[in-house]
Amino acid sequence: MTKRRMFIRMITASLLRRRSRMLIALLSIGIGATILAGMVTIYYDVPRQMRAQMRSYGANMLLMPGDGETLDSDKLARVLTQFPEDALVGAAPYRYVRLDMTSRQQSFTTAGTDFSQVLKTSPYFSVEGSYPQKGREVLVGKEIAETIGVKVGSDMELTWQPTAKVSGGDAASDRVPGATLTGSAEGWSGGAVSVTAVLDDEAKIKELTIDASTQTAEFGGRTQTEPEFAAQFIGKGLPVELGKDVDALTGATVTSTAVVEALNGARQATAASKPNTVRYTVTGILTTGGEEEGYVFMSTEDMEALTGEDKLDVAELSVSAEEAQLNAYAEAVTQSGEGVKTRLVKRVTKSETAVLGKLQALVFLVTVVVLLLTMICVSTTMMAVVSERRREIGLRKALGASDGSIRVEFLGEGVFLGILGGVLGAILGFVFAQVVSVNVFGSSITFQPLLLPVTVLVSVIIAAVSCLMPIKRAVAIDPAIVLKGE
Repeated sequence: MTKRRMFIRMITASLLRRRSRMLIALLSIGIGATILAGMVTIYYDVPRQMRAQMRSYGANMLLMPGDGETLDSDKLARVLTQFPEDALVGAAPYRYVRLDMTSRQQSFTTAGTDFSQVLKTSPYFSVEGSYPQKGREVLVGKEIAETIGVKVGSDMELTWQPTAKVSGGDAASDRVPGATLTGSAEGWSGGAVSVTAVLDDEAKIKELTIDASTQTAEFGGRTQTEPEFAAQFIGKGLPVELGKDVDALTGATVTSTAVVEALNGARQATAASKPNTVRYTVTGILTTGGEEEGYVFMSTEDMEALTGEDKLDVAELSVSAEEAQLNAYAEAVTQSGEGVKTRLVKRVTKSETAVLGKLQALVFLVTVVVLLLTMICVSTTMMAVVSERRREIGLRKALGASDGSIRVEFLGEGVFLGILGGVLGAILGFVFAQVVSVNVFGSSITFQPLLLPVTVLVSVIIAAVSCLMPIKRAVAIDPAIVLKGE
């Protein structure tokens, strides 16, 4: 019989003679390995699952035309090639215009978009009825529906009044007595803010109308609804300076700045072309609890047919990526030369990064604690085994066994338990992670080939470290004292 076979036979015989204690040690290692394998799988797979879940909170990146640039569907399609297909969840384009419902003498902000992409970027939208499926169908926000009394299946006529064309040359040349000036600028989240100013006989502002319907109602929208803000401009000459001639509205600095920029760049307009009126069918009522309830939504094809323009104001993107990778994508878009700028939706990206970081830290902490408890349990069990085998160890040392052979035997028992427990734990750990993923996230995970060797290796290390103290105690046994029965 070879030394190797003899060594293996000694270890297995020792383990079998003390089945109850070794079973406890094996279960400890197995449970630790199960938690380790499960937590490691969750640690690396949960971020993917969480990012998919976080996409339900809406877009995390905006694409907008750069200064002096325009954005259309063709340019958007080219820009989207900067994103990997597996990372781009959805890209919803938006064109915002003001449409009139002459029968009710009201005007609404209307958004042209791609509803198939809205389902991906804004899955939190709640629709009574259905999304528009074909031409001349609209989705109406709950606030508008309650105001004008429309329901699913109702018809409504919307009128597009083309924007008057401005004259050429410098804006200062249009600031003549009695002139009517119009202008627009980019406000919060890329939404356009428009102004119309009428000048008096001294070329100072006599009347000012602000259209901030694309801004948040509770903040930027107040520049339109609170007359005190517009009243500051009356009697002022152009250009005006924010903070000096007029004050920004508290909580709406971005929109206030947009109003001033639109006014300073306002031009005298020529007569506009003939309005276009189209009848649409309401297919759904939109409820979001947000500003979208004050909008009417139609397809980009209907918007283009109504306005005669292939133009986009903003595109909302839902991208599955970490914040650092999002910044890399944004830089790639900026460097693409398409004249498109990007903006990350910080409340989404920051929240996603914070949640994932804390979750991974928690998983790491739990794993470390479980492994420490496993080490303590195995070490305690092996210490009890050493106590039971004191006479056996003393007899072997009296017969000439070296400390090294005793160390190797106990270490071999620990390594054997580590291998067996690691294999068992890797399998059960994957099952554990699979159950957690299916029940929490509703999707399965894939088995990682490296999971088995890593789990076995860590289990062997834990078992070996756990045996160090018992081995030290075993080699310290004095055969003379033990054999005397003391």
